[in-house]
Amino acid sequence: MWAKSNPWGRTPESVRLQVGGRRVGSGLCGGAGPPFGEGPEGFALLYNRKPGPARSDDHRSKRLGLFPVLKENDMSLRINDVAPDFTAETTEGRINFHDWIGDGWAILFSHPKDFTPVCTTELGTVAALQSDFAERNCKVLGISVDGVSDHARWSKDIESSQGHALNYPLVGDPELKVVKAYDMLPADAGSTSVGRTPADNATARSVFVIGPDKRIKATLTYPMSTGRNFDEILRLLDSCQLTASKKVATPANWNQGENVIILPTVSNAEASETYPDGWQSPLPYIRIVPQPE
Repeated sequence: MWAKSNPWGRTPESVRLQVGGRRVGSGLCGGAGPPFGEGPEGFALLYNRKPGPARSDDHRSKRLGLFPVLKENDMSLRINDVAPDFTAETTEGRINFHDWIGDGWAILFSHPKDFTPVCTTELGTVAALQSDFAERNCKVLGISVDGVSDHARWSKDIESSQGHALNYPLVGDPELKVVKAYDMLPADAGSTSVGRTPADNATARSVFVIGPDKRIKATLTYPMSTGRNFDEILRLLDSCQLTASKKVATPANWNQGENVIILPTVSNAEASETYPDGWQSPLPYIRIVPQPE
């Protein structure tokens, strides 16, 4: 993989991509990439050199600087990626995530630290909405960057202040394994939650909607200062479930039962079979129909 920065603006023909004296790939523009020597972990030394056998220690080489190398495992999780599986302790016992999901849907939502005010309101709100998620065949799993013993104490505060006791599992992640697997903390964040503040874990504020195929269908990330809107998350879940089984998309501000849009990949002939009464078409590429059953 070639570095994130290219000081030439394009890849000149007179340089090659070297890491530790070994050619590992080519440049972005069809020519050879720049040569690299070994640097600190995650970085490479970049050299400009004359044509010939690629050697990062060549006396003709001129060191240009230290550049980060983009590794495959640095890539973020994306929609349609398989949700990372894990085994962890929760407030309801040990679970294997994929087995726990079963053949339904799941919501995984994270918190940067126990005993934080916004997260306390969120966990209580989700407890109040548990029946709404259950009606949609969707399990809810919380995770916070502390141990289960801390979660047990926190759950008492949640019940007393929010009026609803936790009625879904809350994962303990004191070694940061799950939040790293889900790209909510960098790999070099350490291996313990001890001594870490909520600000250290501020990026552990994500929601993942996961389908029965264990693939990520949607993600949302909020700052610590903004409480999550779980009515919106239910709306998102409704849309994901509908569009997983029907060849439609949901427009802006759509809610369950409202009109939807026929997918552009569906021909008019096929659409006519499904919607014999036709559709509204304010533009050639927008075909609006009632939500299918």
